[in-house]
Amino acid sequence: MTKSANSMWGGRFAAGPDAIMEAINASIGYDRRLAPQDIAGSRAHAAMLAATGIISDNDAEVIREGLLTVLSEIETGDFPFSTALEDIHMNVEARLRDLIGEPAGRLHTARSRNDQVAVDFRLWVRDQCDQADEALGALQKALLGQAEAGADWVMPGFTHLQVAQPVTWGHHMLAYVEMFARDRSRFADARARMNTSPLGAAALAGTSFPIDRDMTAQALGFDRPMSNSLDGVADRDFALEFLASASICAMHLSRLAEELVIWSSAQFRFVKMSDKWSTGSSIMPQKRNPDAAELIRAKIGRIFGANVALMTVMKGLPLTYSKDMQEDKEQTFDAADNLMLALAAMTGMVADMTANRESLKAAAATGFSTATDLADWLVRELGLPFREAHHVTGSLVALAEEKTCDLPDLSLAQMQSVHADIRADVFDVLGVENSVASRTSFGGTAPSQVRAQIATWKEKLE
Repeated sequence: MTKSANSMWGGRFAAGPDAIMEAINASIGYDRRLAPQDIAGSRAHAAMLAATGIISDNDAEVIREGLLTVLSEIETGDFPFSTALEDIHMNVEARLRDLIGEPAGRLHTARSRNDQVAVDFRLWVRDQCDQADEALGALQKALLGQAEAGADWVMPGFTHLQVAQPVTWGHHMLAYVEMFARDRSRFADARARMNTSPLGAAALAGTSFPIDRDMTAQALGFDRPMSNSLDGVADRDFALEFLASASICAMHLSRLAEELVIWSSAQFRFVKMSDKWSTGSSIMPQKRNPDAAELIRAKIGRIFGANVALMTVMKGLPLTYSKDMQEDKEQTFDAADNLMLALAAMTGMVADMTANRESLKAAAATGFSTATDLADWLVRELGLPFREAHHVTGSLVALAEEKTCDLPDLSLAQMQSVHADIRADVFDVLGVENSVASRTSFGGTAPSQVRAQIATWKEKLE
């Protein structure tokens, strides 16, 4: 080959199209993570082949022992992975053949790499649902600890990032406990739907061998075998549903991370982040940067991206298997890794952060945060229609702005200049503590409600 012709391959692919084909076709660089699931699936398959008389009991036992040796080599880092063998399935099979000889060739009877990878990946994603649930439970407990410590601490509640009404710190923490509970339910739902076994679907049409798919499904912890062999090898809904659940969970993490960034700023001073989860500036000695929260906020994009990427891979594929589907794993692995990292970091930050009770209370009393309480009082005590009460309250807010004070600082005479029937007991509802204490409706911010919800959640999370 001439230099000019060879130059089109360039750099690391200077050897030409063979090198490019090996690089684009191989997945062992990342699907080696499926080794435990691959070996578990193969052990279940071999046991079933022996039980149905397709292979001998002796061959099945030799295969079982060989697979355990392969798994041990992988776990200790002694396994000779080969890119030329493409994927984890062929790497394991080749090493098994080196170890036990001819019986290794019988393992793939009544099986294809199509159903093999489908079961391996499904087992791996199922494990990730379990790990996400456990990590979310730990985060909920950290949030619950914060809620219990500040069940009656007053802070501003916001809409449009403007002070709206006073709420309690405990109530705010419990809002995230609820969000992450729904995330846990989504992972549980996804796990329940994915818990069917594609093993035995073979390449796409099933097999003529008298296999027992119920046996392998049970051995691998599945509820039952999948009912359609085409669907068994073509389905990646389980990975998409995991990524969708992970994306919603990641969005919740990002919202909390954003609040921690804002709250820890000098302008808010609502919380102090532990040194474990903050860094200093290389030039400004006074800085304490909430880097962990910022990185959680950024890493969430990788999880969103994985969801979109796999949807894009799958959207145009005819049944059944296409090599495009090899791109399902790397994105899912990366998303799962980043989700677990974000959950662990958030749990650590929440557990270690210190809320500034005085700053929270001071901020709660700004921005006419008890205006709604005043309007409610006008309705309840004076019998005004709410729209008229709203108008009167707006006039009182305008008067307070003119006097450069807050609503509780207006005198009774000043209030009566707007509406003559206002009485002195109006001031009972204008303090922020009185405001939050009055919100006793179910799910409200009153400390009594917050403590009741804390008790409920402590029981649920035990």
